[in-house]
Amino acid sequence: MNPLPPSLSDQTLRQVRRAWRKYGILWMGAVLVGLVAVLYAWLMDVGFGMFRSMQQSHFWLPLFITPAVGALCVWATRRYFPGAEGSGIPQVIATLEEDTTRRGQSLLSIKLLLGKIGVSFIGILGGFTIGREGPTVQVGAALMFNLRRLYPRASAALERRLILAGAAAGLSAAFNTPLAGIVFAIEELTRSFEHRASGVVITVIIFAGAVALGLNGNYTYFGTIHINSALTDMLALAVLVTGILTGIAGGFFCWLLLNTKRWIPARLQHLRSNRPIAFGALCGLAVALIGIIAGGATFGSGYVEAKGLLEGHQQLSVFYPFLKMASMVSSYLPGIPGGIFAPSLSIGAGFGNLLHQVFGNTSLEMLIALAMVGYLAAVTQSPITAFVIVMEMINGHALVISLMATALIASRVSRFFAPPLYDALSERYRVACAEAMPANAEIEQMKLKEVGEVKEVKELNNEQNSDSELGSGTQK
Repeated sequence: MNPLPPSLSDQTLRQVRRAWRKYGILWMGAVLVGLVAVLYAWLMDVGFGMFRSMQQSHFWLPLFITPAVGALCVWATRRYFPGAEGSGIPQVIATLEEDTTRRGQSLLSIKLLLGKIGVSFIGILGGFTIGREGPTVQVGAALMFNLRRLYPRASAALERRLILAGAAAGLSAAFNTPLAGIVFAIEELTRSFEHRASGVVITVIIFAGAVALGLNGNYTYFGTIHINSALTDMLALAVLVTGILTGIAGGFFCWLLLNTKRWIPARLQHLRSNRPIAFGALCGLAVALIGIIAGGATFGSGYVEAKGLLEGHQQLSVFYPFLKMASMVSSYLPGIPGGIFAPSLSIGAGFGNLLHQVFGNTSLEMLIALAMVGYLAAVTQSPITAFVIVMEMINGHALVISLMATALIASRVSRFFAPPLYDALSERYRVACAEAMPANAEIEQMKLKEVGEVKEVKELNNEQNSDSELGSGTQK
C-alpha cells in the first residue's frame, strides 16, 4: 500500500488540528466542567451529611466546631487562596469586564479553583450557610479559562468567550437548568451577548449538562410541583404581596452586605479588619447559636428544608426565613468561600411558608415557588435569570407569568435598598486588581492600548474567516 503524498498528509494533519482547536478543546472543557460540578455537588452533600449526623447526635457540638471551622476557613482563604472568598460570581464579572488575562490569572487560576472547592467543603463541614452553585460558576469559568493555553494564540476575545461559557455551564450543571445558564450569561455576567459567543456558550452547556445528566440522571432540582387551578383565585394579590415582601427582604440583605460599616459596631469592625481569623470564629459562633435556636434548620445551604416544604413533609417556624437570613449574613461576612443561590432559595421558601398563613386557601407549593423567585430576584436583581432558574428547577411552566411578575416586582423593590449585589461586589475586585498592578505594568498596558484594539480587530477577522460558527480564537 502506497503512503499518502506528503501534501495530502500535511493537509489532513492541518484539518485534524483545526478540528481539535475548533471543537475538541471546547468539548473536552465542557465535559470537564460537568464532571467537576457533579464531584463538587457530591462532596458538599457528603460534608453536610457528616455535619448533620454530628449535630443531631450532640446538638451543642456546633458551638465548638463551627467557630473553629470559621477560623480555619478564613485563615486558609486569606493565607493561600485570596480571591476564593464568597460566591465567585463577582470575580467572574470583574474578569470579564476588562484586563481579562491578568485578572483571570489572579481570580481564575487552578490553585484558586482547588481552594474554592476545598475550603467551601470545610465550611459546610462546620454547618455554615453556604451553597455550591455560585462557586461552581467560578470553578467552571476557571476550568475553561485555563484551556486557553491549548490554543496557539489566545486573544482577549477568546478568553472572554471561554470564561463566559464555563461560568454559564457551571450554573447549568449545578442546577440542571440549561436555559438558566444561557440567560445567566446574558443578564448577569455580560448584560449583552456577543453573536460569536453564543455557539461557544451553548456547546459547552450542552456537553457539561449531558455529563451531569449521565451521572445524576434526568431530574429537577426541587422536583415537580402540581398547581390546582381552582386554588388560584387570589393569585394576582399573592404575586403582588410576595413580590413586595421578598423585594424588601432581599434588598435589605443586600444592603447589609454592602454597608457593613454602617451597622456593624466599631469594635467588631476593628476585629474584622485587624484580626479576621478571630472575626471568622465569632461569626461561626453566631451561626452555631442561630442554628441551635432554629433547631438545626438554618445549618447548611437550606436545600433540604426548601425541598421538604415543597414536598409537604417539612414543618418550619414562621421565623425560619429571618433566622436563615441572619445565618447567611454571618456566613458571608468573614469571607468564607460559598454561594448564596441555594440559601436564598431556602429563605424564599420560608417566606412562602410564612405567606401561607395569610393566603390559607392558596396552594402552599405555589406560594413557595413565587417567594423563591422573588427573593432570588431581589438578591441578584436579575429577574429573568431568577424566574428561569426557578421555573426549570420545579418544572413550573404553568406558573411562568406569575413567576415573571413576582421576579420583576421583587427586583424593582430591591433597588430602593441597594444596587445589584454582584456588580457592587465585583467592583471591589476591580479596585484590588488595579491597586495590585505594578507601575511598569500599568505603563506597558497604556502603551499597548492604542495598538491592542487594532490588533484584536485583525485577530477577530482572522477568526471569523477560519471559524465562522463557534469561533475558536486561533490565529493564522
